[in-house]
Amino acid sequence: MQDRNNTIAGWVLFAGIVALGGSIVTGEVFNQERPEKMGYPIAGVVEEGAGAAVAAEKPIEFYLASADAAKGADVFKKCAACHNADKGGANALGPNLWGVLGESIGKGAGGYAFSEALSGKGGNWDWTQLGAWLHSPKAFAPGTKMTFAGLSDPQDRANVIAFLNTKSDAPKPLPAAPKEEAAPAAGPSADGAKAAAENISADAQKAPNTAVLTEQQAVTGGPKNVGGEGAAKLTGPKGVATK
Repeated sequence: MQDRNNTIAGWVLFAGIVALGGSIVTGEVFNQERPEKMGYPIAGVVEEGAGAAVAAEKPIEFYLASADAAKGADVFKKCAACHNADKGGANALGPNLWGVLGESIGKGAGGYAFSEALSGKGGNWDWTQLGAWLHSPKAFAPGTKMTFAGLSDPQDRANVIAFLNTKSDAPKPLPAAPKEEAAPAAGPSADGAKAAAENISADAQKAPNTAVLTEQQAVTGGPKNVGGEGAAKLTGPKGVATK
């Protein structure tokens, strides 16, 4: 009886070992890594934003050419919690911005304590520098105390700069829009492509009527005054004419 129990226990143990081994092997065979992009593509369906050309942002001067200071004043309301742009206005959480265009970056005329990230930037606030700052303060001067995320719309940035430009004893004329780069040379016209295709077709039609030289004819300079279909009959293995 004891031997029978031992046999049953052995078979159970063996079956467990086989099951464990099978699961390991199966896991190795069918192991799949997590895909970089979840889901399955569906033919004919384009993901939103895919395939569409992303227009490169133009220089801020392009948007300044059509900037509206009145619209900039409305956008500047987002900044009014920390800044004012009044002549003689006091610094608040952020510096007073009267006459900021042309001013040294991070130095300030009103004694505001700028962060080292901005005070060490160097240069002056011009169109380009102000445009980059308003786009992303943290990208312009990593480590700045400025917590504003920035203005993603370049026309909004241009409008704010135009508004700030009016807050000065000597507003500057807004720059003209930069000239657009010349468009690349156009490819062959449809008429030109059609003419080229017709020439290729004509050459292909002439090909069957072109004499084909045999090995012997090639050595002796080819047949004289033979062309067209008659010349084609001269071809054959090892220079032997065929009919």
